[in-house]
Amino acid sequence: MKEKNKNGKPAFVIGLDSSTTATKAIVWDEKGEVVASARRAIPLSSPCAHYYEQDPGDWWASASKVLQTISSQVDPVIIKGIAVSNQRETFVPLKEDGSCLRPAIVWLDERCKDDVVCFADIIGHENIHRITGKPVDYAPVVYRLAWMQKNESGLFKQINKVCDVHTYLVWKLTDLFNTSWASADPLGLFDLENKEWSIPVLSALGLTKDQLPRTFCPGTILGTISKQAGNITGLLPGTPVIAGGGDGQAAGLGVDALSSDRTYLNLGTAVVAGVYGTKYMTDLAFRTLSSCSDKGYYYECSLRAGTFALDWFIRNILNINTADAPDIYNQLEQEAQSIPAGSHKLLHLPYLCGVMNPYWDINARGVFIGLSSSHTRGHMYRSILEGIGFELFLSLSRVETTINKKIRDLAVIGGGAASGLWCQIIADITGKNICFPHNTEASCLGAGIAAAVGAGLYPSFGKAARAMTGIKKVIKPDMDQNRKYQSFYSVYKKIYPNLKNITS
Repeated sequence: MKEKNKNGKPAFVIGLDSSTTATKAIVWDEKGEVVASARRAIPLSSPCAHYYEQDPGDWWASASKVLQTISSQVDPVIIKGIAVSNQRETFVPLKEDGSCLRPAIVWLDERCKDDVVCFADIIGHENIHRITGKPVDYAPVVYRLAWMQKNESGLFKQINKVCDVHTYLVWKLTDLFNTSWASADPLGLFDLENKEWSIPVLSALGLTKDQLPRTFCPGTILGTISKQAGNITGLLPGTPVIAGGGDGQAAGLGVDALSSDRTYLNLGTAVVAGVYGTKYMTDLAFRTLSSCSDKGYYYECSLRAGTFALDWFIRNILNINTADAPDIYNQLEQEAQSIPAGSHKLLHLPYLCGVMNPYWDINARGVFIGLSSSHTRGHMYRSILEGIGFELFLSLSRVETTINKKIRDLAVIGGGAASGLWCQIIADITGKNICFPHNTEASCLGAGIAAAVGAGLYPSFGKAARAMTGIKKVIKPDMDQNRKYQSFYSVYKKIYPNLKNITS
């Protein structure tokens, strides 16, 4: 299905991944191989505890620089399309002239926690879950907009456009306020089943559809590179800009998780797993998101404290600065490797940042249970790895029960995927295969696949994903270890229900 241009050269596409910390641009060929790439950091500020903000100008500066770099490495004539994957649940309000009313509020931000329940009460907790696919939690942008309406009312009244990261970059590239379904829906303002902005939710905020971008199916051409953007980025004016999606859903596409057999598993700052399904469903076992393809949904499980919990343990408990001791992760991994399954009856509940599915308790807290004088830092480190594994098993088991399908493979990405011990622990606890994709830049590849479909290189998302992705390694579960872990899991799953009413 390779497309050739007039001089016989192969056609390429660009995946532009704008994450929380950096922008990556990768030129992909039709087999999903990297032709050229560039990366540039994005600053993140924290004006006070639990507040996280960015300057959207940095999103564009970072994106334009990486596009300049790859445009100097690859003939722009060969580029047949570009698509964006983006950090989710981050937004910026714009004035009528396109300038920012305030810094963007990033998905990490917790300022709206006290306003969540009050706003959800206006619409009804079950209603907002049914409409948006998201149980009541502080992650969706809708609650940060409610915070802004309450605490920055003067600015709120001046909002001309509410932009997710995808919209902002598409606007800079094309001069059009367009976005993807798969970038709009994490905002918590989107009627996910009907694929349109929700009038009841917008009305509760005093906003209108005109203040939101137009939304389109992933793979749709949203516009073309403007002359000004072409001058800045080096891309050819007229190059199609194609709807991509949020980085989680794009990662699902980038590992070919387009059936319930294979789930994407991001072992990053947060641990996120998404199971594909064709039916719109809502349940407290997951949050529902649009697939980064022309049909289907992801039933997504999320734990906020993934590698974050490991970093917390090293920094706050061991009092070690990783910059001064870069080998600490390897040391702890070796210590944990020598400890048997169950960490000598030490269990960890990984709710350092509250819990999303299945309990949706923003005030939940982390716990170590069974701690004794014989336990070492290696035991505690391993118990964190195992606790996250138990929580993943709890989450995925509930998803399987709800959708009445079994998951076979977990396609693992993210920084935690470098830990062979952690991946084996997860395989052993869940009883599922851990698959390592041929290319770990799954979100960027997912955007590239969307671009390939929109540019006509492939007739469908399924064919594009099969052609452009692959698995290089598989870790299989040790079923003897699995049986040992089942006894510890039977205790683990009782911890939160028995402790939830204990307050400090």
